[in-house]
Amino acid sequence: MTAIKHALQRDIFTPNDERLLSIVNVCKAGKKKRNCFLCATVTTERPVQVNVVKVKKSDKGDFYKRQTAWALRDLAVVDAKDAVKENPEFDLHFDKVYKWVASSTVEKNTFISCIWKLNQRYLRKKIDFINVSSQLLEELPKVTEESVPSGENQSVAGGDEEAVDEYQELNAREEQDIEIMMEGCECAISNAEAFAEKLSRELQVLDGANIQSIMASEKQVNILMKLLDEALKEVDQIEIKLSSYEEMLQSVKEQMDQISESNHLIHLSYTNNVKLLSEIEYLVNHMDLAKGHIKALQEGDLTSSRGIEACTNAADALLQCMNVALRPGHDMLHAVKQQQQRFSDLREQFARRLTSHLNSVFVQQGHDQSSTLAQHSVELTLPNHHPFHRDLLRYAKLMEWLKNTDYGKYEGLTKNYMDYLSRLYEREIKDFFEVAKIKMTGTTKEGKKFATLPRKESAVKQETESLHGSSGKLTGSTSSLNKLSVQSSGNRRSQSSSLLDMGNMSASDLDVADRTKFDKIFEQVLSELEPLCLAEQDFISKFFKLQQHQNVSGTTTNETEEMDGGNLSRSYMSGVPQTVSSEKDMIRQMMTKIFRCIEPELNNLIALGDKIDSFNSLYMLVKMSHHVWTAQNVDPASFLSTTLGNVLVTVKRNFDKCISNQMKQMDEVKISKKSKVGILPFVAEFEEFAALAESIFKNAERRGDLDKAYIKLIRAVFISVEKVANESQKTPRDVVMMENFHHIFATLSRLKISCLEAEKKEAKLKYTEHLQSYVVYSLGQPLEKLNHFFEGVEARVAQGIREEEVSYQLAFNKQELRKVIKEYPGKEVKKGLDNLYKKVDKHLCEEENLLQVVWHSMQDEFIRQYKHFEGLIARCYPGSGITMEFTIQDILDYCSSIAQSH
Repeated sequence: MTAIKHALQRDIFTPNDERLLSIVNVCKAGKKKRNCFLCATVTTERPVQVNVVKVKKSDKGDFYKRQTAWALRDLAVVDAKDAVKENPEFDLHFDKVYKWVASSTVEKNTFISCIWKLNQRYLRKKIDFINVSSQLLEELPKVTEESVPSGENQSVAGGDEEAVDEYQELNAREEQDIEIMMEGCECAISNAEAFAEKLSRELQVLDGANIQSIMASEKQVNILMKLLDEALKEVDQIEIKLSSYEEMLQSVKEQMDQISESNHLIHLSYTNNVKLLSEIEYLVNHMDLAKGHIKALQEGDLTSSRGIEACTNAADALLQCMNVALRPGHDMLHAVKQQQQRFSDLREQFARRLTSHLNSVFVQQGHDQSSTLAQHSVELTLPNHHPFHRDLLRYAKLMEWLKNTDYGKYEGLTKNYMDYLSRLYEREIKDFFEVAKIKMTGTTKEGKKFATLPRKESAVKQETESLHGSSGKLTGSTSSLNKLSVQSSGNRRSQSSSLLDMGNMSASDLDVADRTKFDKIFEQVLSELEPLCLAEQDFISKFFKLQQHQNVSGTTTNETEEMDGGNLSRSYMSGVPQTVSSEKDMIRQMMTKIFRCIEPELNNLIALGDKIDSFNSLYMLVKMSHHVWTAQNVDPASFLSTTLGNVLVTVKRNFDKCISNQMKQMDEVKISKKSKVGILPFVAEFEEFAALAESIFKNAERRGDLDKAYIKLIRAVFISVEKVANESQKTPRDVVMMENFHHIFATLSRLKISCLEAEKKEAKLKYTEHLQSYVVYSLGQPLEKLNHFFEGVEARVAQGIREEEVSYQLAFNKQELRKVIKEYPGKEVKKGLDNLYKKVDKHLCEEENLLQVVWHSMQDEFIRQYKHFEGLIARCYPGSGITMEFTIQDILDYCSSIAQSH
C-alpha cells in the first residue's frame, strides 16, 4: 500500500499541487467488483482545500487516473455501519449516498480517522459520524478549555498540524546539497551530533566573513559619494550653458517659422491651381461632343449602312458624355448644367427621329411582306422573314442605346413592333393553315376532289370551314358511332363497320396512303412553324437586346392568353435594369403576342385531322412529341416549347379519347343471332391498330403512352370476347373463345410487343383451354352406349367391387358387353365421325383455318377414349377375348379419309 500511495502522490497529486494523506482500497457495494482507491488530499496552496478523490486503474494500461473528486465541505454523513464488529462496509453522504466496501477494516478505520482529523482542523463543520468506534475519534481528543489549560490545548493542536505536515518531499537540488555535505564529513552518518557541531562551526565562520565584507565595503561607498557630488556640480554648469544657447536660438526659431508659413501658402496655392486645371481638363475631355457627332445625331441618314454606323457612334459618344461620373460640386457649375441640357435635347431629338424611322420601317415591312403572300398561298410554306430581320439588325445597337437612355420610347417601339408583326403573322399563318386543311381534306381552291374521298368531301369541307371560322379551342367532337353487327365469315369485312373510326368515314375509306399523306402534311406544318418561331425569337433577342438564355431553370407557365399592349411586363416600364429572368419572360410575352394565333390554329388543325380519321391522333402524338422534345432541349421555357407543350396536351387527350371510344364501342357490340360469329371485328381491328401503331411509334419518345393504351385495349378486347362468346347462340362459346384468342395470340406473336408478353401468354392459355373444352364437348360420346356401360363398370369398382368380379354382375357381364360392342361396327363409327367433321366445319370460320387443328385434337381424344375402354376390358374381363370391332389404325384411317374427302 505504501508503494501505491507513493506512486499516486507522484503521478496524480503532485502535478496538481496536492498532498495525499490517507488512502483506502474500495469497491462499490452490490455490483461487480471493480476496485478503486478513495484518497484524502489537501492542497499545498493557501487557502487549503480538502478533497476526497476517487482514483481507478486505467483499462488500457497499468497507470492510474483521477475519476471523481468531492469537496470535504460537501460531506454530510459518514456511516461506518457497525461500531462494535469489524465490518469493511461504509457510506459517504455527498450529493447522494455512495456505498463502499473496503479491502480491510483497518484501512477503513484509518481513512475515517483521517477524515475526522481533517474536519477538525480545516473545516470544523457538523459532519455526522454514525456507527464509528469512539476509539477512532479519541486518537485526537477534542478537549475543552475548562478541562485543559490553553497552552496544552495549543500544543495538542500544534502536534496535530505537525502530524499532518510531517511529510515534505525534498527537491533534487536539496538532495544533491545534502549528499555533498555528507560526503565531506566522515562521521555524517555514524555520529550525527559531531556532524551537526561541524555544521554549526562552519556557519559561524561564514557569518564572520560576511560581517568583515560589509565593513570593508564602507570605505568604497564614501569614495563613490564624493564622485557623485563632483558629477552634480558639472551638470549644473552644463545646464547654465544650455540656457544661454536656448536664448540665442529663440530669435532664429521665430524667423524660420515665418519662412515656413510663407512656403506653405505658396505650396497650397500651387496645389489648388493644379487641381483646378485637372478638373477643367476632366470636364472638357469627358463632356465635349464632337461637331461631327452632333451633326449625325441631328441630320444623320438612317437608311444607309454608313449613316447608321455614324449615328451609332454618335449615340454612343453622347451616352458616354451623359453618363460621365461628375465629382462633387460639378453639377453646380453653370457650364456643366448648360452642357447637360444640350445633351438631353440632342438625346430627345435623336430618340424621336429614330423611333419615327423604325415605326415607318415596321409599317413598310407589313406592306412588303403582304405582297409575297400570294405566291405562298398555293404551297404549304411560310414566307421567309430573314431579309427583314437582316435589315433591322443594323439598328440593334441603336435599339440598345434607346433602351438605356429613353425606356419609354423603347417600350413604344416594342409595342408597335408587336402590333404590326402580330397582324402580319396572323395573315400568313391563317393562310398557311388554310392550305394545310385543304390538302388534308383533299380539296383544291378550284373545287377539285381527290379520289380517296368520293362522298364525304363536302361534309369535311364544311367541317374545315367551321373549324377555321371558330376562334376558341376545338376538342374534336365526334359524330355518332355506328352500331356493329357480326356477319357471316365470308362477307364479315364488307358488312361490318369499323370500331376504330371516330368520324363519319369508316376505316375502309382511308388507306395507308391517305394516312401517310396526312402525316407528311402535319410534319411539314410543324417543320415550317418551328424555324419561323425560332428565327423570330432569336431576332427579338438580338434586336431588342434581351437575354434569352439563363443558368437558373424556371417553371414553364402557360401564357396563351392574348396580351394587351399596355400590359407588357409592367416591371419593364419602370426604367429599372432588369434581370435575366425578367428579360426572358419579356421575350416569351412578346412571342405570345406576335404568334397568338398559332396555338388556336394548331388546335383547329388537330381537330380536323381527328375528324378525318381517328388514327391520325397516333401520327400527331408522335410528331408533336418529337418537336416538343427538340424545343425543350433548346430552351425548356421558350414560347415554342410552351406552345407545342400545350398543343401536345390536346393531342394526348385526342389519343386517349380515341382509345376510350374504341373500348366503349367494344362494350356496345351486338352479334347476329342467325350467322356464326368467327373472328370478331374488334379483334381484327385491334390487329390493324397494333400494326399501324408499331410502325408509327418506332423509336418514338412517347412509347410509354402507346404501351398504356395497349394494356387498356387488350384488356377490353379480352372482356368483350368473353362477353360475345357468352351471348352467342349460333356459334358455341368455346369456338368463339378459341378462334379469337388464337387470332390474338398470333397477332401478338407476330408484332412482338414487349409490354403485352403477359397478355400473349394469357391468350395462348385461353386458346388452349377452350380448344380442349370444345373438343371434349363436340366429341362427346361417339360410342354412347358403350360409354354408359363402362361408366357403370367404373361406378361398381368405385363402390368397392374388385375389377375381376365386375363380370359377375348381371348388368355388366360378358354377354352384355358383347351386345354393346356389336352396336358399334367400323361403318357406324366412320359415319359418326363424318357427321362430327361436318358439325365442326359448320362451327368454325374459314379465316382462322383451325379446322385441321381441331380435327386432329378430336382424333387424339377419340383414340384416348378407345384406349381407356380397351384398358377397362383387359382389367375387368381378363381372358374373355372380347375386343372392339375396330382398331386404332381404323380410327386413323377414318379421320384421314374424312379430312381428305372434305
